[in-house]
Amino acid sequence: MKDAIVSALTDFFFEYETPRQVLVRSKRVGVVCRIIQLGVLAYIIGWVFIYEKGYQIEDTAIGSVLTKMKGVGYTNVSGHKRLWDVADYVFPEQGDASFVVMTNYIITAGQKQGKCPELQDGKHNCASDSDCEEGRYKRTGNGDMTGKCDNQTKTCEVFAWCPVEDDRNIPDPPLLMSAENYTLFIKNSISFPQFDVVRSNLVEGVDSKYIKKCLYDEKNSPLCPIFRLGDIVKLSGFSFRQIAKEGGAIGILIDWICNLDYSLRHCKPTYYFHGLYGKANEEDKARASLGYNFRHAKYYTEEKVEKRTLMKVFGIRFNIIVRGLARKFDIIPTLTAIGSGVGIFGVATVICDLVLLYVLPKRDFYKNMKFKSTTIEEEANGCASPEGVLNLADMTTKHTAPVMVKE
Repeated sequence: MKDAIVSALTDFFFEYETPRQVLVRSKRVGVVCRIIQLGVLAYIIGWVFIYEKGYQIEDTAIGSVLTKMKGVGYTNVSGHKRLWDVADYVFPEQGDASFVVMTNYIITAGQKQGKCPELQDGKHNCASDSDCEEGRYKRTGNGDMTGKCDNQTKTCEVFAWCPVEDDRNIPDPPLLMSAENYTLFIKNSISFPQFDVVRSNLVEGVDSKYIKKCLYDEKNSPLCPIFRLGDIVKLSGFSFRQIAKEGGAIGILIDWICNLDYSLRHCKPTYYFHGLYGKANEEDKARASLGYNFRHAKYYTEEKVEKRTLMKVFGIRFNIIVRGLARKFDIIPTLTAIGSGVGIFGVATVICDLVLLYVLPKRDFYKNMKFKSTTIEEEANGCASPEGVLNLADMTTKHTAPVMVKE
C-alpha cells in the first residue's frame, strides 16, 4: 500500500502529460481554419486595439464653466426708448453654466395689490355675482375672486396685482433682435484626476491677444472661446427670429477626448450645439407650451404704496455641458486584451474539430486517430478478472511528434 502511494505521488510530481496532436492535411479544413484565425486577428487588432483602445485605461473628467455675456440692445415701444445691457437681459447673474438671455418681453407697469376685473380672454366671464364664488382661485386666474361680477368687463373681480397682465399678444418681430449680435465668452477648465492632468479651453495659442480679435468659427477658428449668439442659434438648427419671439433652449457641449499617449498639446476641446426644445415650425403649431418664458418683477415704493413692474420674459436658455474622456497606455489592460485574443483563437480549433468529426466523409477515421478508447471488463462480483486487469504502464502512449494524416 505504501509503495502504491509513493508511486502515485512520484507519477504526479515528476510526469508531464501533453495532449495528442493529429496533423490533418486537408485543403478545405485548412482554409476554414485560416479564415477563422484571420477574422479573429482582424477583430483583435482592428476592434480591440485600434477602435476600442484596449491597451489603454480610461478616466472621466471633472469640469467647471464660467461664462460672460457682452452686448447692448435698444428698444422703442410706444415712443419709450430704452437701452438694455448685460445686467438687464441675463438671468440669473453672470457666471453660471445655465442662464437665459432675454430676446422678447411683455411689460405690465405700475401694478399694485388691490381689486380689479379679470382679463377679458373668455376664461373668466360672468353674468352675475353668483358666477364668481368669493375666495375661490381659478388655475388660469390672476388672484382670488371677491364674489363680484364687474358690470363693464363682465368678468369676475379678483384681489390681485392690478392691473392684471395681458400677455395674449407676443411682440413680433421680437423687441430684442439685437441679441443676435451679443457675444458669449466661455471659460472651461477640466481635470483628469487619475492621470493628474488639468487643462483649460484656453489652450496653447489662445492668449489674450488672440481672444481680443477672434470669434468662433467651426472651420477657421474652432478653438476661439468667444461665440456670437446668432451663430450658436444657427449651428443648433434654429431660426433666430423664431426662437427670439417665444424663446427656446440650446445645449452647448464641450467635448474633451484626449489620448495622453501623445503630447498634452493635442488635448483640445470640441464644441457642439444642439437645439433642445422650442422650435416653432409649422409642424409644431399644434404642440402646447412652445418656447421658453418666465416672469420677473422689479419692486419699488411710490407714495408709501408698494408697486412693481412685471415682465414676462421670452428668452434663449443656454445649458453648457462638459464631457471628458482621457486614455493612456497601461500594461494590465494590454495583457488582458492579448490574453483574451489568444483564447478566442481556440474557436478555430473547435470549429475545425467539429467539421472533421461530424461533417467530412472520413469522420470515423479521424475519430480513431484523435481518440484512444480502452474497455475494462469486470466480473459480476465487481472484482477484475486476471484477463481484465489493466496495466497503467501499457496504456501510456508517448509521442515525440504529431500524428500526420493525409486526406
